[in-house]
This record gives sequence, C-alpha cells and structure tokens, in this order.
Amino acid sequence: MAMLVTGAAGCIGAWVLHHLVKRGEPVIAFDIVRAGHRIEQLLTIKEQQLVTFVQGDVSDFITVKGLFEQHPITHVIHLAALPVPFCRADPVRGAQVNVIGTVNVFEAARRRDIKHIAYASSVAVFGAPEDYKETALSDHAAARPRTMYGAYKQANEATARVYFYDHKMTSIGLRPHTAYGVGQDQGLPSDLTKAMMHAVASKPYHINFNGRLQLQLASDVALQFIEAATHPLDQAYVFNMGGPVVSVDEVITLIQRNRPQAKITHGETVRPYVEQLDDSGLRQHLKAYETPLEVGVQQTMSLYADLMQRGQIVV
Repeated sequence: MAMLVTGAAGCIGAWVLHHLVKRGEPVIAFDIVRAGHRIEQLLTIKEQQLVTFVQGDVSDFITVKGLFEQHPITHVIHLAALPVPFCRADPVRGAQVNVIGTVNVFEAARRRDIKHIAYASSVAVFGAPEDYKETALSDHAAARPRTMYGAYKQANEATARVYFYDHKMTSIGLRPHTAYGVGQDQGLPSDLTKAMMHAVASKPYHINFNGRLQLQLASDVALQFIEAATHPLDQAYVFNMGGPVVSVDEVITLIQRNRPQAKITHGETVRPYVEQLDDSGLRQHLKAYETPLEVGVQQTMSLYADLMQRGQIVV
C-alpha cells in the first residue's frame, strides 16, 4: 500500500501521516507547503524522512496529474481544502481549491485506474438547527449549507457520486463535526484546542463562541479516514461522524479538571451548525474510532506539555 494524503500539512493530514508512519506504511504527502509545524509536532525528524513530501497546488490539474504519474499511489485520502474563513474572504480561490481541486484528484486517480478514494466532507453541508425537525441528522438529511465552505463540500459529495455513476469509482466521504487536538490551530473551532494549550502554559484564554457541539479527537478522525481509504464499499457513500455532544462550559470544566488554575472564558456567539450528527451509517459499514472526551482532553494537554518542554511550542 502507498497512501497519498492531500492536505497533509493540515491538522487531520498530519495525524494521518503520524498513524501511517507508526504502522510502517509508505505515504506520499502532498500540500502547498512542504511539511509545516503540525507535521513537525507529530513526527520526529527521523519519521519525517520516511515520508515522501511533494509540494504543489491541488487546484492545478497538471501538477495533480503528474503527482499520480510519478508515484506508485494505491490509496488516496483527499483532505486538501481552504477552511471557512479563507473561503469567505476569497470565494473564487476557495472554489478553485475546494471544488476544482477535488475534481482534479478524482480525475487524476481515475486516469491511473485507482478505484477508490476517501475524502473530507463536513458538517457544514447542513444548515442551522432551525432548518431541521430532527435533533441528530442522518447521513441523508437535506444539505442546506450556510457558508461557501459548506457549498463547496456539497459539490464535492456530488462529484464523488458522479464519478461512481460514470466510472464506477467508489468513494467514502466523511463529515466531521468539530475536531480538537494538537494541530487544530486554524479557524473558529480551534479555540477549544487553543484553550487547552493555553491552560497547559498557565495562560488565560477566551473562547470566541458558545453553545453545544459534537467533538471528535483529531487522531480519531485521522484513523477514520485511513479506515475509509482502506475499506472500499460498493458505491459512493458519505457518512456522518459521531462523538460526544457537549457544551463549551463542559469542555472548560474538563480542561480545568486537568489544570485547576486555568482561566478560560467564552463568548456568546453560537456557530450556525446543527449540534449532532447521527453516525449509525458509519458504524454499520466501518469500524468507528471514538476516544472518550475526558481521555482525549487529557491526551491533548499531555502532548502539549511535552511539546512545550521540548521547546516546539511557545505560547
């Protein structure tokens, strides 16, 4: 097996590399930057030498086509994307990376006779809680995105379906809700992880939102993508990811249980996403990875303490 990971320098991408290297699997890491701080936090220099790094822009088809031609890729995890704030600030560039980039990966894989792809969708394909009667949305709930990022992810899901209809290429898209853990340092949802990091550093932190949300440990999300990439099904599936549904106050309580002196506050803005996704479809078809939240918070804060001790993170 030789796994291609696009968006490898992102949070989930870095964790995918971490797990694949630990397993001794060959991996090709593709990103617009060669490595980046997240990979450096999760892989030693010796471990990084086991990864084939390829720098390039996923929105450029010639580059992506060459990537598949020049490397013995057998499996694909497509994570490359611009997150919500960047898509809002530059919708054209967001579409180039998130939509055209996904088409480029599917098409280049098809031309190399790769039969299956795992790719990242998102809770953002759904609307706000008031758009639905259900409390926990199923895989097949109506997509009503309220952000450009969500609209792009909806387009990605449609692209995957068409590649199955036209070329019998199977795929599994995963919809995380809110990932947390080392490496999650970009966008509004990262405030929860940043609060853990600041608590370890004995510094105050303000979380800029409130409300309830469904949390997934970044390491678990990475393992779920590896599972999706290595266990193809018979068509183009999209699965919600599950996890504990908790309030911001409950997360703060867990952080303070580990660091009683932590000073963490939060705002009142509520993110425009449903609180809970039903992951029964995923559990029916694949092994599910779910670290208990209290354990995940402990692991994250412990890893931050190690990184700070080694001088890799300064807060």
